[in-house]
Amino acid sequence: MVEKLKQLAEKNGIHLTDEMLSKFEKYLELLSKWNRVYNLTSIRKKDEIITKHFLDSLTLVKLFEEEGIPVEGKKVADLGAGGGFPSVPLKIYYGDKFDLYTIEAVQKKCLFLETLARELGLDFKVLCDRAENINMDFDIVLSRATGDTFDVLKWGKGLLKPDGYLIIMKGKKVEEEVKPFTISKKFHGLPERKFVVIKKQSG
Repeated sequence: MVEKLKQLAEKNGIHLTDEMLSKFEKYLELLSKWNRVYNLTSIRKKDEIITKHFLDSLTLVKLFEEEGIPVEGKKVADLGAGGGFPSVPLKIYYGDKFDLYTIEAVQKKCLFLETLARELGLDFKVLCDRAENINMDFDIVLSRATGDTFDVLKWGKGLLKPDGYLIIMKGKKVEEEVKPFTISKKFHGLPERKFVVIKKQSG
């Protein structure tokens, strides 16, 4: 099944090693197993999880590269991480090159994220709380499918260091107010992906 992920990733210029693919395989099994009981994601078919969750999360690799957003050595937060998207696929890809914190307020999703970290041998911290209660700041804050854009903007900006980046992954619909900050990219095997990229000014 993850052979499909490897092929699609390659077509988008993202190279996945056998070790990464092995982690994605385990991730797929864990997500499918937990989904039957805890309803972590509405997407249930394995081939759709591969494209709509794993591959879609990895599109950020190309955004970082093409827009010159540095990831190495950075402190990264995933706001409303849910089943681990987009940050856990990125952690599988980048490994220890950045420090990851997943922010999730729903207890069962926090338990899944903690299980994921342990089972996949990934080093990331699960902050089981609402974003507005987190008293930390980050170089990059990511958000994918986390509800109202303006709420995410408010919470995300509050978590950013000066010169930090807030990146919100959006589908077709982008609010008028954030269109000036929106970057559209096309990927093989996916619908057009829009990224709202906001850099917090220092000073």
